[in-house]
Amino acid sequence: MSNLEATATSSADSPFHSGERAVQQRVGVLEKMASRAQVIRSFMPDQHREFFQQLPFMIVGSIDRRQQPWASIVTGAPGFVTSPDAEHLTIHAYALAADPLQQNLADHAAIGLLGIEPHTRRRNRMNGKVEKSSAAGWTLKVEQSFGNCPKYIQARRPSLVEDAAASAPVVHRSEQLDAAMQELIASADTFFIATAYLGKSMDNPTTPSEANNRQHGVDVSHRGGKPGFVRIDDARTLTVPDFVGNFFFNTIGNLVEHPRAGLLFIDFASGDLLYLAVSAELIWDGPEVAAFKGAERLLRFHVEQAIRVEASLPLRWSAAEQSPALAPMGSWQA
Repeated sequence: MSNLEATATSSADSPFHSGERAVQQRVGVLEKMASRAQVIRSFMPDQHREFFQQLPFMIVGSIDRRQQPWASIVTGAPGFVTSPDAEHLTIHAYALAADPLQQNLADHAAIGLLGIEPHTRRRNRMNGKVEKSSAAGWTLKVEQSFGNCPKYIQARRPSLVEDAAASAPVVHRSEQLDAAMQELIASADTFFIATAYLGKSMDNPTTPSEANNRQHGVDVSHRGGKPGFVRIDDARTLTVPDFVGNFFFNTIGNLVEHPRAGLLFIDFASGDLLYLAVSAELIWDGPEVAAFKGAERLLRFHVEQAIRVEASLPLRWSAAEQSPALAPMGSWQA
């Protein structure tokens, strides 16, 4: 394939970085997305602030010292997230046992947040930096705030489990997927993916344009499909279809620039969590893509680290109602 970055136009005022614009250009939506740039704000509208504050959990993307992204989840009774003003969120919760977020959460750290309410299929994104942390929680300064469509979200309702943390959870670590990890992935209809863009550091901006640049940071997103839509090729390799979305290409654009990702799988019945650190490759076309009905491209993940924590999540979930957007999509078994 041609060099995507060589064909992408640049724009100092665009909220989309070079990788995102390159993919937008590849699929023919670059001009269209330039006209929609205003939907990405540097503040949260009131409806987003209110939405975050009613949630019992949030998905968090972070990055470690080796520049490896990780996807995590934090929980609490509704109200554990507050918004003192349109540019800040305060999260009154910390990382769960063995969650890599424990090491990644620090002042000035780049963080991606996904607020998602599966039973209503609402979701909003917020990317920013940790402004301060304390024993009471941590506060994020907004850099990008935007909404997402309800596509591919399985409708299931969470409820908090009071005694979920009564004993220390059992932790399994590996450099490949063991049988229990593979079983969790094979039945999954949902996972979350964290990616990062590591463009030029803006810690010491020299121009007003650089000072206003919000293109670097961490992003976390949702992926949904029919059960089994994540194909296990072997103990170190997964393949996933990528369906048509909002054309922002936050995840795909990040992977063009920095081909690493963090994946989070949830066992909605037991509360088990599976954190994966992966390297990623994009399969743009070819027989494998054509074989999966509805796939625009494929993501192939190579597992480098795996952490499964038994019964870690203090939430249990109702049975899922499959997203109607998935009805025309295929499966690996078809």
